Formats: sequence, structure tokens, C-alpha cells
Amino acid sequence: MPSFDIVSEVDEQEVANALNQARKEITNRFDLKGSGAELDYERPTLHLRANDAFKLSVIREILLGKLARRNVSLKNLDIKAPAVSSTGRASQEIVVRQGLDSDVARLVIHAVRELALKVQAQIQGDHVRVTGKNRDDLQRVIAALRAKEFPRALSFRNLRD
Repeated sequence: MPSFDIVSEVDEQEVANALNQARKEITNRFDLKGSGAELDYERPTLHLRANDAFKLSVIREILLGKLARRNVSLKNLDIKAPAVSSTGRASQEIVVRQGLDSDVARLVIHAVRELALKVQAQIQGDHVRVTGKNRDDLQRVIAALRAKEFPRALSFRNLRD
């Protein structure tokens, strides 16, 4: 019986490449020299630090721009509020989300059921598996889900018979 998986994945290598590009730009920018700007990546969290909140916001925009250019969906990022210490030093965390959480998986299953096709969708861990007898129905499901908006970026893998 044909099936495919609906997943929400972020390519870790692309995140690392974007982080390296952002570090290079920060070291070369005149307005950020000597700002104490730091970017660290401890999976799954990106840590941003700077001497003040304004420079932190500049660093964040540089990083988000580099991630977007490397086709890392910003929907999969959980951006925490910046924290400013009493000395003025600012820090922020950005969590890179992998997999579908149960709320998003339920939204996906509901969207598949609304199509009224002869397919079944079920949650299997951090992804949703869709099975059906007709491969054309599965391709219609993929097209319909690509057209809809979800809180996480969806990708499709393992379309097999």
C-alpha cells in the first residue's frame, strides 16, 4: 500500500553554514567591531550575546537573514525574548525545532481528513504517516498540504509503494 511521511526537519548543516556566515559578517562589520558579539550553537539552541540590546537585535537580524537565504524555514525557529542584565549585556536564545509536535500533527491530520480522499493519516512519533490505495490520492494530499499554511514548515519524504 503506498504511503509517505510528513515531517518538519531542519538541515543541521545549513544552520551551521548560516551561523558561520553570520560570524564572518559580524567580524567584518565596522559598527559591530569590539561589540562583544558572540554566536554559539549547542544543539538545538542558538545563543546570541552582545554588549547591548541594539547590537543584539542587529546580530539577530543578520543571523535570521543568513538562515533564510540558506532555505532554513524561520517557522521552525522558536525565538525567545531577549534578556538584558543589570550591566547592560544582552543575550537571547533561538531554539531550532525538529519534528512535528502533537498539536501541529493534529492540524495536519485534520487537514488530510477535510480532503475526503481515501487515505488514512496517523501520528508516528514526530511525523505523520499517510497511507492510501491510490498513489494519485497521495499526491493530491501533498499538493493540498503545500497550499495550506501551518505553524511549522512541512516536508514530505518516503513516497513509496
